[in-house]
Amino acid sequence: MQPLQERLATDFTTVSVDWPGFGELAKPRVDWRPEIYDAYVTDLFTRIVPSPYAVIAAGHAAGYLLRHCARHQPCAERLVLMSPTWRGPLPTMVGGERPLFRKIVKAFDPPLVGPILYRLNVNRWVIGMMARGHVYSDPSWLRGARLKEKLAVARAPGARHASVRFVTGRLDPFRSRKEQMEAVQGVTTSILNLFAETAPNKSRLEMEALSALPGVDTARLPQGKLSFYEEFPEQSAEAIRAFLKPVRPN
Repeated sequence: MQPLQERLATDFTTVSVDWPGFGELAKPRVDWRPEIYDAYVTDLFTRIVPSPYAVIAAGHAAGYLLRHCARHQPCAERLVLMSPTWRGPLPTMVGGERPLFRKIVKAFDPPLVGPILYRLNVNRWVIGMMARGHVYSDPSWLRGARLKEKLAVARAPGARHASVRFVTGRLDPFRSRKEQMEAVQGVTTSILNLFAETAPNKSRLEMEALSALPGVDTARLPQGKLSFYEEFPEQSAEAIRAFLKPVRPN
């Protein structure tokens, strides 16, 4: 988020946070689940950034933001949802939850076998394949220093516990598109639904569904995939800035 944050910081005071279970620090073994993230968001709005003008969230974070704002009105004056998703990669690929997913989580948690299985799935080749497939539009974008930064997050001690739960859908903020749309309809704050026109089809259909709801402004960037805001921070900042309309002093 840093390149996008730097561009928005010319007009706003900005605060960025890592989600529990992610980031570069070592992580404890925790059965991460939606209730933990709901509590985290509540704490964030209570102690860290109470009454913000705007909140920007991407992917599943956008879903947790919607959950919070639907229950606590008003939570901000503007909400920006970037590539808002509600379903993890594996459930999206196969069209729903499977009993196998719970077994996968149990296989990755133990202290000896878990790290080995996880490391096999976060090598450079696998991460590069995933990035090219649905994260970045430029196949060569995730290289060098950028890849090193991604690997530092993916390979942080204990990172597997949250990562495997995200991939298998254990961290999904909603169980269906209907739940997500009901949350949006329960939010009174102005919403910007921002995503790339060339996002993966299954994810893009969910984002297009939100665009049909009243009170939701939608902006589609012509380039990028799910993480368009990383690859094209300048264009992303322009779209967000137009929605936020900062007031400059005379």
